[in-house]
Amino acid sequence: VLRDKALGLPPLNLALARALMAETRVHRLLEGYRAEAPAKLEEIALCLVRLAQLAGDRAEIAEIDVNPLLADSQGVVALDARMRVRPTARSGTERLAIRPYPRELESAAELTDGSRVRLRPIRPEDEPALREAFKKLTPQDVRFRFFTVMGALSHELAARLTQIDYDREMALLAAPEGDPRDLWGVVRLAADPDIETAEFALVVRSDRQNLGLGRLLLGQLIAYARRRGITRLWGGVMRENRGMRELVANLGFSLSEDSETGETVTATLDLGRKDPPD
Repeated sequence: VLRDKALGLPPLNLALARALMAETRVHRLLEGYRAEAPAKLEEIALCLVRLAQLAGDRAEIAEIDVNPLLADSQGVVALDARMRVRPTARSGTERLAIRPYPRELESAAELTDGSRVRLRPIRPEDEPALREAFKKLTPQDVRFRFFTVMGALSHELAARLTQIDYDREMALLAAPEGDPRDLWGVVRLAADPDIETAEFALVVRSDRQNLGLGRLLLGQLIAYARRRGITRLWGGVMRENRGMRELVANLGFSLSEDSETGETVTATLDLGRKDPPD
């Protein structure tokens, strides 16, 4: 009736669902007006996320129509819905244009001081926590990670680092058990279009170093790269970053001089194809 719509591709997360809702004109009314209280926007976003997850889980689903979905200050309720299904031999995720959040990469580990950490892929919702963790890096650690001096992590860069394509990129973060917003370290890779070689980067918060976290994160990334069928992992390391050079050497990387600048060395690990690509 209103010709008011917004289109989004599954899978969705809460950040993408909120952005999708904001594209509609009715979103202004849902935020509340005059004496009308705002609707439960987070519950509407969660409905969208769950619908997208359902579409990814079950390839037999060809169409879902929830109409009407009532949303007000009390919550959200679906008054009517219909679903059309059809037989298929494909999995739900095979038909998605965007690789879904890889929940299977979530794990737990213990550091040398006995503290427990949770490791998981990064999500768009982690942007505020990532920017907060950046504040706890020393200027030297910032330069070691980004090869330049930065006073703060901008919204644009933080969004780029958290809103990733899981098919060609991966970023694993570590946080203490019980406090997922307190980020201690992040390791990431970005693969070439053929998923043959990938560049890696690692940063551990300055107050969480020398606890085995860097070795844990990079080890997990290497294992992931092997499973994806990546044949070579490489990354630039500043020559004065002795800790990183020792870490990668202990994990089997070879170090070669960067003749162009003389300030960095290239760490390379040949992985071969020990496992078939996903």
